[in-house]
Amino acid sequence: MQASCLLTLTWVMPLLSALALLAFPARSVAGVKRIALLANGINLALIAWLSAVFALHPPAAAPGSAETVLAFAADYAWFPAWHIRYHVGVDAISLAMMLLAAVVVFCATMASWNIQERNKEFFILLQVLAAGVFGSFIAFDLFAFFVFNELTLIPTYLLIGIFGSGRKEFAAMKLNLMLMGGSALILLGILGLYFESGIRSFDIIELSRIPFDKGFQLWAFPALFLGFAILGNMFPFHIWSPDGHASAPTAVSMFLAGVHMKLGSYGCLRIAMYLLPEGCRAWMDVFMALAAAGVVWGAVVAAKQKDLKYLNAYSSVSHCGLVFLGLAFLNTVGLRGAVMQMLAHGFITALVFCLIGMIYARTHTRLIPQMSGLTARMPFLAVSLVIAGFAALGLPGLAGFAAELNVFLGGFSAGSPLAVICSTLAVLSIVVTAVYVLRATNGILNGPGQTGADPAALTDAGWLEKIPVLILLACILAMGLMPGRLAALLDTALLPILNNLNR
Repeated sequence: MQASCLLTLTWVMPLLSALALLAFPARSVAGVKRIALLANGINLALIAWLSAVFALHPPAAAPGSAETVLAFAADYAWFPAWHIRYHVGVDAISLAMMLLAAVVVFCATMASWNIQERNKEFFILLQVLAAGVFGSFIAFDLFAFFVFNELTLIPTYLLIGIFGSGRKEFAAMKLNLMLMGGSALILLGILGLYFESGIRSFDIIELSRIPFDKGFQLWAFPALFLGFAILGNMFPFHIWSPDGHASAPTAVSMFLAGVHMKLGSYGCLRIAMYLLPEGCRAWMDVFMALAAAGVVWGAVVAAKQKDLKYLNAYSSVSHCGLVFLGLAFLNTVGLRGAVMQMLAHGFITALVFCLIGMIYARTHTRLIPQMSGLTARMPFLAVSLVIAGFAALGLPGLAGFAAELNVFLGGFSAGSPLAVICSTLAVLSIVVTAVYVLRATNGILNGPGQTGADPAALTDAGWLEKIPVLILLACILAMGLMPGRLAALLDTALLPILNNLNR
């Protein structure tokens, strides 16, 4: 089978498993879970294999070229009358996002193993959500990208609205309305690119060759960038995120923060910045200031939270701000740091939400003041939470450090006073991050062990629960200890984007 067919299989597989689950008897709870886990396990193995092949023989653009070179590419006419094509492929950036998504989806499936009620509908919606994300990361036709992106909205709404907790209907509606507003801006920008190009094409590679008029870029770039920034959890367009995470089931929180938000920052880089370089240079100082404000504001608000999910949600605002800050620096180190931060934050926040779900299942509370002394009863979960917290605050040897260091270096080497100021603020925000991480972990894990839960229920993670935690921990450690090869592959993929930005 051709590699391009295998790449297509990465989004077809979740849809096929959703169809299989649709025909499966709902009363067979274990069977439904096994089908979902098998499909996601095969997909993870497939993407890992494609990643290994890519790492051994990475495609490289010609020196000075502004055209992205794709691996495992396929290009077929879809709607010829409108020049819409099924054009898929990957470079190092999109393949890294695919691997992140595959790991998080597999771990989220395992973290949902204890769901008993309406589990058939739950896993069907989760598979459709995964299909939309995988398709978006490999699509190099703007129309196909938009369709795959929209495919993620309905499952997200239903998963929170049906399977969530607390003010779940309000949170689901708020999230969906905000993301649909972002989608409207994205569609406006995409249609503008299509008609303004003169070639009536949605193909990203073809559009990258077009020198769009500066007047067009000055309105199209902020429309596209803002549309994706809403999805990417950028301050001050993040307001859907905290309530959404607080009400979402564990698997959906893992997926939203770990993967779905990365689709927004990926779109900013792959589409808005790549195709509209003049608009990017004109507007990026504004977005740099907003990103820096988000880094500081998210950390300060997180330090005031007593609910673990809200704490992690506002922490995500801060860490996603680092992604946008790296993008705003418009140099190799900054862009590399931004992509590495997407990956690091994806693994770390998915792990934290996974652990919060496991702790909540035992204590029946997410409030930090109501928990203490869990280390004695849950040593595995306690140690894992400490490692995840240290990764979030950027401890050397873990994924967060490698990513944040590149972002900071990109800012200080940008040669702009604003970039230096924003980088300084971002570095100082680490102190606030350390405060809320250490205070929360110390409050939960140490102390006299006062909690409203039945002491007999405060058991450590079972072997099935340990698997997703260990997988995510391995990814965080691997990225933190061996970032060099990843950085080299990302630099090769970022070169055409930088060349286009500088032309």
